[in-house]
Amino acid sequence: MDELPIGRRVAYWRSRRKMSQQVFADRLDKSKSWVDKVERGVRRLDKFSVVYEIADVLQVDVQLLVGKEPERRPDSVNCIDQIEVDQIRAALERYDSISAFFDAPPQPQPLGELRKAVSHAWLTYQHAKYGVLARALPKLVRDAQCADSAYAGSAEGRDAAHLLGQVYQIASSALRKVGEHELSWLAGDRAIAVAQRAGDPLLAGVATYRVGNALLALGRARPALEVNVNVANRLAPGGAKETTPERLSVYGMLLLQGAMAAARIGDSATVRDLLHSAGEAAEAVGEDQNHYWTSFGPTNVRLHRAAAAVELGEGRHAVETHETIGDGFNALLPERRAHHYIDIARGYTQIGDVEKASEMLLEGDRLAPSEIRCRPVAHEVMADVLRRTRGVPSAPVAELAEHMGVGV
Repeated sequence: MDELPIGRRVAYWRSRRKMSQQVFADRLDKSKSWVDKVERGVRRLDKFSVVYEIADVLQVDVQLLVGKEPERRPDSVNCIDQIEVDQIRAALERYDSISAFFDAPPQPQPLGELRKAVSHAWLTYQHAKYGVLARALPKLVRDAQCADSAYAGSAEGRDAAHLLGQVYQIASSALRKVGEHELSWLAGDRAIAVAQRAGDPLLAGVATYRVGNALLALGRARPALEVNVNVANRLAPGGAKETTPERLSVYGMLLLQGAMAAARIGDSATVRDLLHSAGEAAEAVGEDQNHYWTSFGPTNVRLHRAAAAVELGEGRHAVETHETIGDGFNALLPERRAHHYIDIARGYTQIGDVEKASEMLLEGDRLAPSEIRCRPVAHEVMADVLRRTRGVPSAPVAELAEHMGVGV
């Protein structure tokens, strides 16, 4: 996109932000005609102050607008920046598999090496090292796509498809964390399609969970509820289906995600039913496990009870649930625990306890800085905390807010 005139780049990012020319013009205090002329190149942007204002409204680095690679801030090395999002998008936009119909695919990476790289990517994600993951993901996507094409129709074909499905899921989850919800949905949808070729219903189930997450982030709570519950019903243990910890884990996570979607639309009865069924599955699993990268078990169910209460606006219930979680919490992976601290910080703000909300954000930052500093939802909570704080915030809170880029 670097070769495009600045007006075309403005139009591109305005479209990405789903703003009409009129809305964009209103936010700039300009006329719609002015915006139209800028985007068509009829009017030049020769004042850098105006370019900065446009970049601020579009929420992009100003250097992206002027066609230069943005500088990476030292304190954001663990986040996913716009350059990395664009590189992941470019990898997802490749359709090299179509070329396999016409020409022999390139030599793929050995599946053993690819399997190790995928496992490392999962661990990187679940330890909330998002910047490290983002820099590895574009190549990992390309390698997995190449292997899937090269091994198609062979004895290793299903294994290659399984690995590509996992990579798409990792990409979907990482992109959702940083607010790239449409791209997250695309990656999750790809994961479902590939999982079917891999012949693994549980992989398809956990891919559905990623799609449900993306739909919920997009504000599509009812479709998210329906897709999670429908697939959970198909994976429900019993009858001829073998009741394994893996099946119970995927089934349970689909129910938990369905409960979150039900909470978003205020359906407390469905929330209770789904959480109850997920709790039964967790009891059958025993202690929390990471089958199919779900971190599913009794503790994770309690975390979702608290998160659902926050979504329902029941901050007091969320805090009470948090206080009874127990020792199993410390055994969970950093991403899951830090995510919970964000939820409970929201719960504390709902009951007006700004000090405890601050403590939750600081605790999450000590555990997994990227989960707190990189996620838009955490920024919203911090902004709420700062608005409600009387006087000057404490030094640790002010320092964290500065690292997050949230004005004190």
